Amino acid sequence: MDAEPEHSEGHTGKRRRRDPQASREAILNAARAELNEHGYGRMTIRSVAARAGVTHGLVMRHFGTKERLFLAAIPGPQQLDTALAGDSATLAERIAQAYVERMEAADSDDPFVALIRSAAANDPTANRLYSAMQEYSTAAYRAVLDGPDVDARVDLLAAVLLGVTFSRYIVREGALASMEPSALSTHLADLLRPLVQPRHAGPADAGHAAGPTSPCPSAG
Repeated sequence: MDAEPEHSEGHTGKRRRRDPQASREAILNAARAELNEHGYGRMTIRSVAARAGVTHGLVMRHFGTKERLFLAAIPGPQQLDTALAGDSATLAERIAQAYVERMEAADSDDPFVALIRSAAANDPTANRLYSAMQEYSTAAYRAVLDGPDVDARVDLLAAVLLGVTFSRYIVREGALASMEPSALSTHLADLLRPLVQPRHAGPADAGHAAGPTSPCPSAG
């Protein structure tokens, strides 16, 4: 049988059984709450397990490490897969819209925003986590982009999004910070279009449209 062992007492004080998907969702919700309240450095597997009402071992069974749990708890990577799937002619617009929608829904306690802020301060743990997120995003972009200099274009695309994140959602000053989300999405799509559809790409490259493969996972 695939049933999981009985869960430990959590914040509700009750012992429960859940199916694997429900257990995973409960753990992810608990991880997001712990990240918002305590940050990555003070979040522990045991605190997440206690909040979710599951055992420490069950969290490890689903995610393996604290780093993997963090990356799974951030919605950006999963949203990226959705944005990349579809017609290559509108890829820049989909990436821009998905990014803006994701970031406009974030707040100052958002795990991704907190991660970028910590990475900017040269926090070693944050830098390692950011690198892991970038590896996931890079693999996803490479799965759908063709043409020359694809690696350089992927890095430039990530740099554009990182710069907007820092200016609009962390510094929060200037014209970029006050821009309407719809206008930001339009300008961002214009910036990204030459990177995802380079003008010197041949017809076969420009017409390439495939959904991302399943790279391994973390807006980014």
